[in-house]
Amino acid sequence: MSYKLLRASLAGGSAVAMALLVSAAARSQQADQPAAAETALPEIVVQAPSPIQRPHRHRGEPGRTTAAAPSAAPAPNPDTYPGTLPIVTDQFATVTVVPNEEIRRSGAATLGDLLNNKPGITGSSFAPGASSRPIIRGLDVNRVGIVENGIGSNGASDLGEDHFVPIDPLATSQVEVIRGPATLRYGSQSIGGVVSASNNRIPETLPCSAVPSIQTYGYNVKAPVLSPSNPCASFETRSALSSVDLGREGGVLLDAAGNNVAIHADAYARKTEDYSTPHGIQRNTATQSIGGSVGGSYFFEGGFIGAAVTQTNSLYRIPGTEGEEVGTRIDAKQTKVSLKGDYHPDSAAIEVIRFWAGVTDYKHNELGRTDPADFSTDGVRQTFTNKEQEGRVEVQFAPLDVRFAALTTAVGVQASHQELTAPSPDDPGSPLNGLWDPNKNTKVAGYVFNEFKFSDVTKAQIAGRIEHVDLSGTTPAFVPDLFDLNVDPTAIGAPTARNLNFTPKSGSIGLIQNLPWNLAASITGQYTERAPKPAELFSRGGHDATTTFDIGNPNLGIESAKSVEAGLRRATGPFRFELTGYYTRFNGFIYRRLTGNTCEDVTCQFGGGLELNQAIYSQRDAIFRGGEFQFQYDVLPVWAGQFGVEGQYDIVRATFTDGTNVPRIPPQRLGGGIYYRDANWLARVNLLHAFAQNDVSGVETPTAGYNNLRAEVSYTTKLAKDSWLGPREFTFGLVGNNLLNDDIRNAVAYNKDQVLQPGLGVRMFANVKY
Repeated sequence: MSYKLLRASLAGGSAVAMALLVSAAARSQQADQPAAAETALPEIVVQAPSPIQRPHRHRGEPGRTTAAAPSAAPAPNPDTYPGTLPIVTDQFATVTVVPNEEIRRSGAATLGDLLNNKPGITGSSFAPGASSRPIIRGLDVNRVGIVENGIGSNGASDLGEDHFVPIDPLATSQVEVIRGPATLRYGSQSIGGVVSASNNRIPETLPCSAVPSIQTYGYNVKAPVLSPSNPCASFETRSALSSVDLGREGGVLLDAAGNNVAIHADAYARKTEDYSTPHGIQRNTATQSIGGSVGGSYFFEGGFIGAAVTQTNSLYRIPGTEGEEVGTRIDAKQTKVSLKGDYHPDSAAIEVIRFWAGVTDYKHNELGRTDPADFSTDGVRQTFTNKEQEGRVEVQFAPLDVRFAALTTAVGVQASHQELTAPSPDDPGSPLNGLWDPNKNTKVAGYVFNEFKFSDVTKAQIAGRIEHVDLSGTTPAFVPDLFDLNVDPTAIGAPTARNLNFTPKSGSIGLIQNLPWNLAASITGQYTERAPKPAELFSRGGHDATTTFDIGNPNLGIESAKSVEAGLRRATGPFRFELTGYYTRFNGFIYRRLTGNTCEDVTCQFGGGLELNQAIYSQRDAIFRGGEFQFQYDVLPVWAGQFGVEGQYDIVRATFTDGTNVPRIPPQRLGGGIYYRDANWLARVNLLHAFAQNDVSGVETPTAGYNNLRAEVSYTTKLAKDSWLGPREFTFGLVGNNLLNDDIRNAVAYNKDQVLQPGLGVRMFANVKY
């Protein structure tokens, strides 16, 4: 049945600004007090930030337990309508949440595309629709972690901008972007933030029982037990068609339960052709992907344990002059086994013990022709493999009365091992046979989070992490020394084995204060250290897809950052907003420096003329500062719902301490629009303006600004279910993107001067739950 459904779906901030915000919140307080008194507010349950989890959380009500459902049907609550801006007020730094209904409307094929228009976040968009990794506040691959259900994505997306992230939004239920102190939970490589995707591949709840399903993740509750005579099943279909790339996509998801066991299975597929731009077809951009997963969990008194096997396959092409000329494309496959569970012991001291584990086997081939005119020369030009294992265990202790506060502590240990290879068959005898020789990366870490609840309105957190990293690989001798910028490098010597180790240490402190008018203010200070990654240390060869000759530096040291972030948020009532400002000072900031020289084979020369752009990993002190703001205001009731306005703004300014610009930084953006939403309908028109990016590094080119006009309309209805197979919820919608058909170039993309983003496009989608 799932196969038929899949086939069918495939076919088918300043002080003035702060004062204005507080004033607006005060004016709206009277309007939203009655509604708040009569109806329970909707939940935003975020699982990825702090390891300290509390009972069900509501917008604007940190730590408050869910109210009992009223006996009569509640009055319509605008906070529950589709399109409500999700604001999280109980975390110590900004958390961006993309809920399931927004993911379904978006239709993004990558996490970078999904998050690209969120304040403070862009996508790398090297291959739009295929390879786009999130960039948070100007920080990219080596500082942004990506996890799925608590386990790293573990592909090769952090080793090259052309590599895809093996997590597809078609199979994702919620995405969270974590910043600040909570990133200490995930490791020194997440210094800039963590993108966490979640789904039901390892069920954490019994899905559709007559017995109330209780979320067991992180809460001091006992899991419900199903009777063997009470099995149940549900499934969902997701499908869409898009005009700009003749895209078609579809997926099916099945959940079932019985006899204390819950199972999940999903399958998805998508295919696109070369997409259109305002100036014609962007060649070599077609994509094709297919994947799926089977998983299950066993529930017992006090917890659950579950596992899943996931397969992800993707074949996509790389746009740009080089890619079009030789037909560059990437054929990638990943198999991942994940385990997860938690246990709530009958203990006065320990609330919950959690664990995660994962084993990943990833490989992709970069294909193309050596002679553009001779198709018989087509073959593998480069291979990447990543075999990785990781595990994490956390213990959350029961709150302890320390007289001045209630103290909740969580401790965790984490370990991982990674083996990377990047061979090339072009010239096996060359000292540059591939981007690097095989290397290994082993990490062991421990961390602790302490949360102090001084009162119902004041909380603080102190957290720390220590990590030990061992890296082994080889680096060839460059003759003359490549790191002497006054010398022309012309030859490559014999490789030398290197064994390196680092011990990064990090700590943070944060405060949340609830204020009148349902406001929540937070401030955090953080010191973090990051060990260099293998690509930064051991690279020494051409990377055809990015047209760079990457040169690692085995002499790199630990990168450290001192950060402060302050925020003000309001999540309830007609006026919802969040305002955040931050400042980070990096010591030894590691970056890929384009020198302006070019290379080919084992030869590099000053200036242009050769095929690849020379890029050397270097280290300098840098300063990042910026801010983000977004709001949504229900202006007045119309028909059965609300008419309102919304807006956003973000900026990041990044310079080295000598005043020169850090490369590849996103431009400032300003946007806004109007919407109508009720219990069934959502209609929205929004314009996002990206300013020109002229603050570029020495060899970068400026990027022109653009306007992206978007519009959408969707309808959701719950249906009477007359049989176990009948549909119970249906959503249909139309989404238009780049409706002005503007030239859009992404300032952070290496190939931005050669690749335009998609032009005017319309997407039609339908989701049915049974």
